[in-house]
Amino acid sequence: MTDRTELVAVVRPDGTVALWTEAAERLWGTPAEEALRRPVGGLLSGADVPVPPGTPGASAEWSGPVELRRHDGGSGSGSGGKVHLRVSPLPVGESGGDWQVWEAGPVQPSGAWPDPAMLRTLYGHAPQGVIVWDRELRCYWKNGAVDGMGLLVDGPHLGRRVEELFVPGRPESLEIALRRVLDGASPSSNLEWVVPDATGRGERVLSLSLLRLDAPDSRAPGVCLIAVDVSETAVWQRRNLLLEAGTRIGTTLDVMTTAQEMADAAVPAVADYVTVDLADTFTPDDEPLDRLEATDTRIPAFYRAAAASVRPDLPESLWPRGEPVYVPPQSPFTAVLLSGAPHFEPLLDTSPGGWLDKDPDRARVIHATGMHSLMVVPLRVCGTLLGVAVFVRTTNPVPFARADLALAQDLAARTAVSLDHASRYRREHTAALALQRDLLPHRLRGGVAVEVASRYLPADPRSGVGGDWYDVFPLSGDRVGLVVGDVVGHGIHAAATMGRIRTAVHTLTNLELSPDVLLARLDELVDELERDQLDDGLITTSVGATCVYAVYDPASRRCTMASAGHLPPALVSPGGGVEFADVPTGAPLGVGLGCYESVEVDVAEGSVIALYTDGLVETREESIDRGLDRLRAALTLPRTTLEDLCVEVTDRMTNGQRSDDDIALLLARTRARTGVLARDMSSTKAKPSTKAKHSTDGT
Repeated sequence: MTDRTELVAVVRPDGTVALWTEAAERLWGTPAEEALRRPVGGLLSGADVPVPPGTPGASAEWSGPVELRRHDGGSGSGSGGKVHLRVSPLPVGESGGDWQVWEAGPVQPSGAWPDPAMLRTLYGHAPQGVIVWDRELRCYWKNGAVDGMGLLVDGPHLGRRVEELFVPGRPESLEIALRRVLDGASPSSNLEWVVPDATGRGERVLSLSLLRLDAPDSRAPGVCLIAVDVSETAVWQRRNLLLEAGTRIGTTLDVMTTAQEMADAAVPAVADYVTVDLADTFTPDDEPLDRLEATDTRIPAFYRAAAASVRPDLPESLWPRGEPVYVPPQSPFTAVLLSGAPHFEPLLDTSPGGWLDKDPDRARVIHATGMHSLMVVPLRVCGTLLGVAVFVRTTNPVPFARADLALAQDLAARTAVSLDHASRYRREHTAALALQRDLLPHRLRGGVAVEVASRYLPADPRSGVGGDWYDVFPLSGDRVGLVVGDVVGHGIHAAATMGRIRTAVHTLTNLELSPDVLLARLDELVDELERDQLDDGLITTSVGATCVYAVYDPASRRCTMASAGHLPPALVSPGGGVEFADVPTGAPLGVGLGCYESVEVDVAEGSVIALYTDGLVETREESIDRGLDRLRAALTLPRTTLEDLCVEVTDRMTNGQRSDDDIALLLARTRARTGVLARDMSSTKAKPSTKAKHSTDGT
């Protein structure tokens, strides 16, 4: 056994030889070309040492006497004819799983360093830059590849500390990361560090890995930094991130969802913590920011729309989604809000005398979570500032670079466009919903003829507001008119068209027209509406509607019905039987055919007439026929009042979920007028009594 410590071999995780030094050739008598890629077990004579020691059942390190199988057939020399070897993990290298084999004494001196000659053998000609730091974070050794990367300042390097070697003003976060690894934290890899290129006009992107150097005792003697130039790879990664963001951001027309998609896309690819805070244009209508209470040190400036972090519990966020965000009057956030220019702070200044003195809560979170690098990017579209996106690094020790700012601005620009689309849609959707609710009747009166109840459910926000409507009209002789309709399309246009049709029906009922004649007049009106829009250049949406109109006479207990492309009314007998009226389905309104037929059916006292729109019975997963069968079953549910039946039917039909289309349901329970001769009304099956055909010319 020699009195020195010398590297003899490096072994791959699969047990084959990766490096064979001159010392190994001397011990084994085997040249390198014969030993390389050979199983190391074949070079040992009956040894029970597991090589590599990472095999199952082995410890992290191993040290002890070993008998060698020499090339000349002899055995290794030393005490008792054996050589003392030490096997330990290789602290640096590409694979991260190699093992180093030393010829050494039983225990390497505490804190001893690898021989610089060994480091030169391993990494002197490696394409990666390698720097070894001692416990004081002074440069102990480096290879030549580092000098060409622009990572270190000019001048002598050995013996100098981290802050003296790296670009001034930027190494603090890297020094913190090196210290964490040295003190036992997990190795850090793929840390992106940007340096000026050789021309001074561009940038190079380096990927840094930090690995602790282990010693036989528990006290690590130092830490190793490995740098790889990934400039071309980084360009492609940024391009791929933007392409992926284009598919992930703006998948819905919902402001909050769009903002969260942006935050999720940026973590951890760009930052460790990202928020999207929106300005007044996106605030809730009932609580605008200018009405919120401010203090001398903080003002409400944004609403939190999204937050994402590498930490699952979001310890960085002081405000949950949907809550107002308060900032000091003089801060990077208000500066971006006023100027529209981004705020770029690679090293976050937390020293006394800054804006954080006015914001102790935020300062406390910054120190607790290790925030050290900040970007605040405006969300702008067509000159309008929608809000800001905030990017922060905490666990990633590398400060933001100009390339990160450019990437963040690209993400913000894409997000701003999607947010603007979502905001425009939300405003239109809100206006259309308000218009539709204003146009629907607020109180229905069935008079002495019927008891009425109704239910209207707006569509899912993704589909927008439709043109579903219903109404009840008192007629002469205690009769009552019942109508339900559905205008083609969604949004303000459909709601406005619905209002015009409903007004027209109200006017036509005063003329005491039969249902078929009334629908023919409506067909003419809708056709004229479409021609007017074509003359005005409004050709994006086709005007059209379906409608069913019924008149119930309590004296005769008969109901006259006509349909313009609408689903048939359901008739529920007092005993609970359900039939769908056999009403001829005419063309939808606006087609211009104007040919409709009326049918009369006998309706027993206490029966229920149900008129509805297709949103109640039709879904993307289910046919209308299947929906009608479910409606038949729902109408037979036990109930105490007509209002209860309305609620129970809609809940059963929708399973408590929003529909893809608007839903309108109108129920009317019939009454017989006092003094009229009673007749047997036990059957509610539709019986054609008087049929009338009507064309657009009224003949």
